[in-house]
Amino acid sequence: MSRIPSHIIDEIMNTARIEEVIGEYVQLKKSGSNYKGLSPFTEEKTPSFMVSPAKQIFKCFSTGKGGTAVSFLMELEQFSYPEALRWLAERYNIQLPEAKPLSPEEQQELTERESLQIINTYAKDFFVDTIKNTNEGKNIGYTYFKERGFRDDTIEKFQLGYCPRSEKSFTDTALEKGYKQKYLEQLGLTKTSNDRKFDFFSGRVIFPIHSVSGKVLGFGGRTLQTNSKTAKYFNSPESILYDKSKVLYGIYFAKNEIIKQDNCFLVEGYTDVISLSQSGVENVVSSSGTSLTKGQIKLIQRYTQNITVLYDSDAAGIKASFRGIDLLLEEGMSVKVALFPEGEDPDSFAKSVSTEELKAYLHENQKDFVGFKTDVLLEGTENDPIQRAGLIKEIISSIALIPDSITRSVYLKQTADQFEIEEQTLLNELNKIRRRKQNESRGLPVPQEETDVEFIKKKAPKQGESTLRDFYDQEFDLLRILVLYGSRAIELEEAPEENTDEPVEVSVAELIIHELQKDDLSFHNPLLQKIYLLCVQGLEENIFYEPARFLRHEDPEIVSFVTDIMSPRYELSRKWLSDFKIETTEEIHKIPQAVKESLYAFKNSVIMRRIEEIQEELKNNMTYEPEVVNELLSEQILLERIKGRFAEQLGRIIL
Repeated sequence: MSRIPSHIIDEIMNTARIEEVIGEYVQLKKSGSNYKGLSPFTEEKTPSFMVSPAKQIFKCFSTGKGGTAVSFLMELEQFSYPEALRWLAERYNIQLPEAKPLSPEEQQELTERESLQIINTYAKDFFVDTIKNTNEGKNIGYTYFKERGFRDDTIEKFQLGYCPRSEKSFTDTALEKGYKQKYLEQLGLTKTSNDRKFDFFSGRVIFPIHSVSGKVLGFGGRTLQTNSKTAKYFNSPESILYDKSKVLYGIYFAKNEIIKQDNCFLVEGYTDVISLSQSGVENVVSSSGTSLTKGQIKLIQRYTQNITVLYDSDAAGIKASFRGIDLLLEEGMSVKVALFPEGEDPDSFAKSVSTEELKAYLHENQKDFVGFKTDVLLEGTENDPIQRAGLIKEIISSIALIPDSITRSVYLKQTADQFEIEEQTLLNELNKIRRRKQNESRGLPVPQEETDVEFIKKKAPKQGESTLRDFYDQEFDLLRILVLYGSRAIELEEAPEENTDEPVEVSVAELIIHELQKDDLSFHNPLLQKIYLLCVQGLEENIFYEPARFLRHEDPEIVSFVTDIMSPRYELSRKWLSDFKIETTEEIHKIPQAVKESLYAFKNSVIMRRIEEIQEELKNNMTYEPEVVNELLSEQILLERIKGRFAEQLGRIIL
């Protein structure tokens, strides 16, 4: 893969708008000068994910992850650094130098993930080409999709294809192109039996499954045979590209419309998604026949908190899907349900009515989950009080899953009114269910207070841990100042190596690096040391590394660290400060003091750590010769004196 020139990287970074890039994955809402949303990296109910357009960085306060648009794509899409840059270049129409053909050595260096992705893309193109340009593909695959009512533009949009029946057709072609058989088998495209190779999707129409960025992760293949012994659908096996529990069919095509409509329709099959989308309802995805998972819900939550589950009229299937609705409630989503008329499913109904009729039906027939679940379960229980009591308990169990207390209260009142039961009675049952679930989740039937005490005891720092924590804190603070303010000039009363009454102007980077090199000091933490050495290298080349330069680094750890120190947890309201005439003293206005204080604190922590090491050596090694003991004690006394002088200097600075 050809290297992208640095000036092109600068153009990409300067052109890309992080709020636009992340907005394709996360539903962002304005919050002061920043944007906030639910973290795409973890499960959370309260937004802790911040995007700063001014700084062009993001910060996830739930996981600690942070960085630029490039590092966001690397983290979420598992792109390599060049892949993320190329994605942004394509997104913002930035011309990249023409890539040179890969040499055999470069081909070997491709990662397994990149190799698998290349093969999936090739397979998709092969299946699409087959349906367009071969007699078998046209007569069988294309004809099938046309008979299902799919237009040509729909077939092209969803990249539908066909795998020929002739044995080894795809496999032989792929092997001839130089793709490795082990990767073909790993992706489930090729199967072997008794040294016989054959296409896994032979004779099936193909539905490519895309990531949110449009990459092909796997395939679904539908047989066109009527033999009841043949499975109707085959799906790609899981791989490092394809985790079924975190993928939704159609999400790539639906995400923008989901954000626009602030709602997602959830269906079961591939053709349901395609038919609804073709009919103008584009904010639709499918769980592809699998049970709904938390990972899939989390994917929807990037774009909306509202979901409408669409069902056909199969009562048995509806009851079996209640677990999915409960999971949606548990994840804090606002859930509605719509049922299609008898004998209809999303695919058939979408083809039988106009776009306006379809949208009107979906709008008018949505019910909240309580009303829907009650209607389904209530049937046949009118005269059986025991069954009705069981039904009410089941509904309360679902309400108990909702994390928001106000929403729980609304649904509780609705249920009490519907069944003419005292609301307090239902509340008692709900609280009992929630207490039981809380205790079960902790593994012990004990009150929360006892569990917390035990937890605190387990987490209490061991001897020496606090010193290590302090040492890291001092390292972190000094490097933070070096990165944020390294290029700023400050005045010293005397030059580092000269005695003069004239004030001398030096940069923060020059002062800090000089002080550390003078005492032969370095950073104990490997990441901090790596960043420090970059600053040293820059100074030697007369380059002062600004934060923006670090944000363009290909090492995601460095980008994350710099993002972290640029991301305050809370932002003060300028209007609030102005209205109440409150003045704030920002660090940037007292850099000389901050540099000196941080340097003294860093050196002091090095000394304290060494003193602790000496004390540990003397305590644990009683066999030392007297000379060794005297030497260690002398070193400790000297260090104690220096520590005292540092403490005195620190006191002066602070005062």
